[in-house]
Amino acid sequence: MKENKGEFFIFLITLPLSEHKELISGRKKIWDAYVIRNGNDVTKRARIKTSNLYLRFLSIVLPNERKMFYPFSTKNEKLSFNCNDYSLFANFEEVNISGEEVTFTGHFNYPPMFHEDGYQILNTKVVITNNLDDSLIELPVEKVERLDLYQKYKGNELLKQSGFKGVLKIDINGTYEQKKYYKFYLELTYEENGVTKTIRSSRMRWIQDKSESKRRIIRTKSGKIKVKVKPTKKSKFLSLQVSDYEFKKEFVENLKTSWVKFRRGKLARNVYKHLFQVFGKLPAKNNLIVFESFLGKQFSDSPRAIYEYLKEHQLDYEMYWSADRRHVNYFKNIDVKYARRFSLKWLILMSRAKYLVSNSRLPLWLPKPKDTIYLQTWHGTPLKRLAADMDEVHMPGTNTERYKNNFLKEASKWDYLVSPNAYSSEIFRRAFCFEKTMIESGYPRNDFLINHNDKKTIVQLKEACHLPTDKKVILYAPTWRDNQFYKKGKYKFDLQLDLEKLKEELGEEYIIVLRLHYLVAENLDLTGYENFVFDLSHHEDIRELYLIADMLITDYSSVFFDYANLKRPMFFFVYDIEDYRDNLRGFYFDFEKQAPGPLVKTTEELINEIKNIDRNGFTPSETIEAFYKKFCYLEDGRASERVVKEVFQQPNH
Repeated sequence: MKENKGEFFIFLITLPLSEHKELISGRKKIWDAYVIRNGNDVTKRARIKTSNLYLRFLSIVLPNERKMFYPFSTKNEKLSFNCNDYSLFANFEEVNISGEEVTFTGHFNYPPMFHEDGYQILNTKVVITNNLDDSLIELPVEKVERLDLYQKYKGNELLKQSGFKGVLKIDINGTYEQKKYYKFYLELTYEENGVTKTIRSSRMRWIQDKSESKRRIIRTKSGKIKVKVKPTKKSKFLSLQVSDYEFKKEFVENLKTSWVKFRRGKLARNVYKHLFQVFGKLPAKNNLIVFESFLGKQFSDSPRAIYEYLKEHQLDYEMYWSADRRHVNYFKNIDVKYARRFSLKWLILMSRAKYLVSNSRLPLWLPKPKDTIYLQTWHGTPLKRLAADMDEVHMPGTNTERYKNNFLKEASKWDYLVSPNAYSSEIFRRAFCFEKTMIESGYPRNDFLINHNDKKTIVQLKEACHLPTDKKVILYAPTWRDNQFYKKGKYKFDLQLDLEKLKEELGEEYIIVLRLHYLVAENLDLTGYENFVFDLSHHEDIRELYLIADMLITDYSSVFFDYANLKRPMFFFVYDIEDYRDNLRGFYFDFEKQAPGPLVKTTEELINEIKNIDRNGFTPSETIEAFYKKFCYLEDGRASERVVKEVFQQPNH
């Protein structure tokens, strides 16, 4: 229905869930709302905005599935919809510091309670954790009647009881040499049809439009402490910080914070870009090469292999590595020249280098100097759809159209692109819209696997990694999921393997080495598995983990294309394959039929496959042999040589 209001129209849109089962089926999904306008042969699409902070009160409850379908406002005030299990939502509305107390008011929303009969609220409390220990503060809260919410959302009588207020007393005699950060959750105890249940919310937000930092300096017997409440920058979670206070120390910290904000801001970026353009007009230094691996986080992959080949053959080049500021200490401890990313030294080197060698994308705002040759080695054989071939993008901080445009803008800067086989070359050209020189050489990083696959090297690597040398190694190297993230560039990973069962069944003969993707932010708690599971996610180069691994467990990660060169057993732990295949990325080939190893969905199935190898040995099947011939035929230990001859030993360069 459309209503004309003169300067604008009001639309009433009805979306019956019964006719759109895809909205509520399968695993957790997020749906974004757009307006699409067609006219003059131009189609424009824009996200629908909403500033309503209470949208979750409009949840639709699906009792048969015990799920909720509900609208919510994103961090950028865009309208989205979610289908998820029953969840308790809780928010603070007002937070103040008064004397030695933090006072707060807020509301909670447990949709099934407000849509169905048979519920009774028994107890409500705020649970508070901190960053320094495992202690909990359980804070009873007082009920506050919320007639405004009851009337606005036409709920049942329980909705009147959805408000609360409370007081947290600060322990002014505590020790706060190290900052103490408190996080807040709401815990609700209720009766559902005669059964008592308890549910805890996710971390509580501070949702007032004008919520801003508040602080108070409190004088104690031993000095002063600072109490500060603020909403976190992106998610607006309430954060309470308590710390010792010294004016001079705080002044220095504030200066550092201001400098970091400036360095990361638009003004600094524009200054960098201008300086880069100025330096880029100077003649390139013909023997200068700058290498970067995974955004400056590692000394690894094909850039490392090319670097080592040039160094081993004593070719006359001055070579530097681009190092992320958080990983500078690692580069300090290895025998390479480096420059901290975005430092003045880095800026000059990047703008004057004749050659840039990278396996991932450089900052989009960074222009390529006219005399620079950009060698892109990429970092995997494509199984999942890439760039222009992707139907939808589920990553934070972007949308499908912007992601593709930015990716293709970056790819247009590449002069050379390394490909591991003919299959990849075809996909790279189309997905990256790449029209320059493709080097179909095999991956330089795999030279190490071919040239160092011997018992002596394997034992040395195990010892260097502090792993037992008398047990077989299972390497678990899964990929990341586009739609599971904390923020841009920080992805979640839920370890679905049953480590207890694996230890019980395999712990006598095996150890497990974990290698999570470089974009995954997780720090896994492996307490109780210290001598069985080893997290080597931050090991500098996965090629060494390939060599020590007697078998590989992965999912949709391109690691299996590289590991296949060793002709050892591989297993594919694909507990979410339907969702990944159909909703996230999609595959370039029939992965379920052509995977070079069995596909399993449970830990029990995985254990059975491993024990089957123990009993019967490993003989590559016809499927594995066909896979090897299609994807690994160029890997002969000389890929680095071929790339160097093509790029660095051409007379016209």
